[in-house]
Amino acid sequence: MAASARAKELVAGLAQGTPKMGDLKQRAKEIRKDHDLAMELWSTGSFHPRMLAILIFDHARLTESVIDRLAADMLRHDSQERCQLADWLLANQLMKNRTLVSLLTTWETHPSPIHRRLFWYHQARLRWTGQVPPDNSAALLDSLERGMAQAEPEVQWAMNFCAGQIGIHEPAFRSRCIRLGERLGLYKDERVPRNCTPSYLPEFIRIEVGKRT
Repeated sequence: MAASARAKELVAGLAQGTPKMGDLKQRAKEIRKDHDLAMELWSTGSFHPRMLAILIFDHARLTESVIDRLAADMLRHDSQERCQLADWLLANQLMKNRTLVSLLTTWETHPSPIHRRLFWYHQARLRWTGQVPPDNSAALLDSLERGMAQAEPEVQWAMNFCAGQIGIHEPAFRSRCIRLGERLGLYKDERVPRNCTPSYLPEFIRIEVGKRT
């Protein structure tokens, strides 16, 4: 895709230093919705232009085939960047469109790890954003117990985070989530900065429940 003058200008600006997320949001606020410009920015293959692109996509034009393409492109980034891109897409686009939310719920066993991360992170967000939790927690835990140990790292983190949110917000499942964490031992040796919550499920749940009580 040949870049327009506007796209070239934005890409050149983003190349100056390391833009913060707030900077990207401010630029997106100035641009507003511009799907064609977003696709130009996405086609650069660069991380910050793609982060900006996500903010100015028109979610009405994010068909399943377009999302499949975006997900495939994300896999060309390193682990940290692909996770940031996926989570940014979820928060800023996919969760703002009823049709896309319905599509999200079908991705639990999708071949793409990006789609599966989106599925699990979405299920987690449904719980920690203060909504009444969906009634599928028992089924989700069945899947977590079967598959979390073998999942790809980017999917495994989202699955673990979802189990944590279930354990925090749904007391009926809390002990089951803690036992899952103890059995798998994921992130048990993880070192986190001071005042940050560890990902090891028993500690994660204990600390976050304590904050709320």
